[in-house]
Amino acid sequence: MGLKLEYKDGQTPLEEEEKDGLLIKSITTHGELDEHEQLNIEKAIEWILRTKLKKDKILTEEFVKTLHKKMFDDVWSWAGKFRKSEKNIGVEWIKIAIELRYLLDDTKYWIANKTYHPDEIAIRFKHRLVKIHCFPNGNGRHSRIMADIIIESIFGLDIFTWHSSNMVKADDVRKEYINAIKEADNGNINPIIEFARN
Repeated sequence: MGLKLEYKDGQTPLEEEEKDGLLIKSITTHGELDEHEQLNIEKAIEWILRTKLKKDKILTEEFVKTLHKKMFDDVWSWAGKFRKSEKNIGVEWIKIAIELRYLLDDTKYWIANKTYHPDEIAIRFKHRLVKIHCFPNGNGRHSRIMADIIIESIFGLDIFTWHSSNMVKADDVRKEYINAIKEADNGNINPIIEFARN
């Protein structure tokens, strides 16, 4: 039967060869996919809680890839691997590594120089990470967990609440989130910071 996906506002469609990377062949709907991905993400969060994350290892390409792999490796064969296709969002796939390097270096600079408040540093990182769109799928969820890791493990502050939502359902919370992202795209980072803290 195959995987039939219906995309909601702000979701990035998968290419057919990316769909072929699905490890659980019994999954046929978006709902089933979301469920299996969420279980995988919960395992990744348990891994984060068990692991003493070293501050100097978080802002690295290796950690960005490792986190994505931990979040999705039960579901997708390409978990933790940069995409090799163009999307409706994100940089050209051949520029992912260099754009990520710029983001990691900028974030280290912001931290060292206290350029912004810690919340703003974590959210600016999250926003730019989504704009790069490193992976075929899961970029939003991955970037939110990265922001949580930065705020907690680097700054020692409470993780974000994200409106107590994983933003998978097409509801008012997701709409508010997408609108806040669009505001950040236009240079106003405040709505997404406020969203993350509510």
